[in-house]
Amino acid sequence: MKVLMIFLLLLPFGFMSAQKIGELAPEKPPEIFPPNSWGVDLMFGEGGFGLGTFLRKSYSQDITGFVDFSISELKDAREIQYIDYFGNTYTPDKVNRSFLFPLNAGAQFRLFSETLTDNLRPYISVGVGPTLILTTPYDQEFFSSFKHARAHYAAAGYVGLGANFGISKTNLVGINVRYLYAHVFGEGIENLTNQFRNDIGQLYITLNLGIMY
Repeated sequence: MKVLMIFLLLLPFGFMSAQKIGELAPEKPPEIFPPNSWGVDLMFGEGGFGLGTFLRKSYSQDITGFVDFSISELKDAREIQYIDYFGNTYTPDKVNRSFLFPLNAGAQFRLFSETLTDNLRPYISVGVGPTLILTTPYDQEFFSSFKHARAHYAAAGYVGLGANFGISKTNLVGINVRYLYAHVFGEGIENLTNQFRNDIGQLYITLNLGIMY
């Protein structure tokens, strides 16, 4: 009987101990990354390879402002490139090469910050700004043709979907896909003979490499 009474007295304490053992560990607090970052963009677009740079500043865990600038070649979707018997490339009816120089300011909005780990930080981005387009004569040598370059001006913007990877507090690595649209003022740009374009769209896959501070 005494043994039974002692057992009944100790039973609640046993449940309390079991409850403590079974309690979940407290959630790990979110990683705090430095608010500023700078780096380069390696861009792969419909017109070829491009290069850019960016400056970002975080205002909260989910919102980051940015300014970016890039240089990339711009081609008409109707261009068809051929290779002759000697290995030289040429594009029939092409009169100008075109190069795109957009300067954009915008914001990134982080997605699923409450459910995904900080190793993967997806976001959507929106940017707008002025754009310079240079055209150079196609029938002249690449570098010397810039002596006859013509400037065209446009308003542009893009939307993108991307992600940053890792939990490093110094190195920034990310990738994004963005679609850029630009409206060219004036008569437009001429890549192919008598084919003027005022509205331009470009799709880019961009690798972001930078530092955080």
